[in-house]
Amino acid sequence: MTKQKFDQITTPQTVVIISNFILGIGILTLPRTVTEKVKTPDGWITIILGGIIALVVAIIMVKLAERFPGKSIFQYSNEITGKVIGSVVSLCIILYYLTLSSFELRAMSETTRLFLLEGTPNWAIILPFIWVGLYLITGGINPIARMFEIIFPVTILFFLLVMFLGIKVFDINNLRPVMGMGVMPVMKGLTTTSLSFVGFEIILIIYMYMKEPGRALKATVIGLSISLVFYCVTFVMVIGSLSIDGAVTQTWPVLTFIRSFEISGFFVERFDSLLLVIWIMQLFTTFTVCYYAAALGLSHLFKKKIDLFIYGLAPLIYIVSMMPKNINEMFQMGSMIGNFTLYFFSCVPILLLLITLVRGKKS
Repeated sequence: MTKQKFDQITTPQTVVIISNFILGIGILTLPRTVTEKVKTPDGWITIILGGIIALVVAIIMVKLAERFPGKSIFQYSNEITGKVIGSVVSLCIILYYLTLSSFELRAMSETTRLFLLEGTPNWAIILPFIWVGLYLITGGINPIARMFEIIFPVTILFFLLVMFLGIKVFDINNLRPVMGMGVMPVMKGLTTTSLSFVGFEIILIIYMYMKEPGRALKATVIGLSISLVFYCVTFVMVIGSLSIDGAVTQTWPVLTFIRSFEISGFFVERFDSLLLVIWIMQLFTTFTVCYYAAALGLSHLFKKKIDLFIYGLAPLIYIVSMMPKNINEMFQMGSMIGNFTLYFFSCVPILLLLITLVRGKKS
């Protein structure tokens, strides 16, 4: 339960954990979900505004965590609000990470079935990933961070390559006119884009593992900014290539965009399968860190060793991941998680920080 000497993460590892966690499954559907709300090509402006709001909330979270060095939110929520309310807050966060890990697992299974292993039952894909994830997180936060470090550069390089090659189907006229229908459509999509930045709240947990906690703010800002650039570039390229009418009719518009062009003479002429392989690794990393956060929360709540909860949560994650009957119910599950995150993590850290400031509480 206590932090071991080797179980620490560097500042660059904190940056890649936050960036990867935010990207997750959201980037594959973002152009559709934003355009459905905004109904104009101005979704990129909404994404930037949503990113700025997320940045403000993230700074508040870091300021809260800085007052309790070496502790996670599961521990200092009890110190701030008392045992009963603190336990309720911790339980909500544990349930959130448990559900989110199940959602990421199911999303990974659905995309794998749809594009790579057609006809394979969900359980046959989900179970091996749970066992591999369980094996990884028993090593603590450090192996998880190192896996993020390996996957992140590969994702960046491949992403930039695909976006560059997609220029041949890009048409700037699909992004015009800018603000043609005024500010209101942009504001309507703000909730949706804010949901896309879900994930930065992991700083409330990984802060206690940082070797240099004084650089947490810098790491959070950089991590969020990388995700913001990813989102903006993806939205512009997808809408510029498919148009807003084309994007809203596609379940996975980013994959449709990548399928819309072929590069003759390359070793690989189509990139959708390659992207899926990389993005499945992305989803797996998000799943593992959620799984670890839920187990860590239970170990702090009940003051027991984390290993007990790592094994105990595995069947629960499997059951929750199998609850959606189809892909539409899976997306509904994702929306419910996003709404909970938006309201819970926008309010609770602010309230906790206000209480600590009023009472002068500090660890």
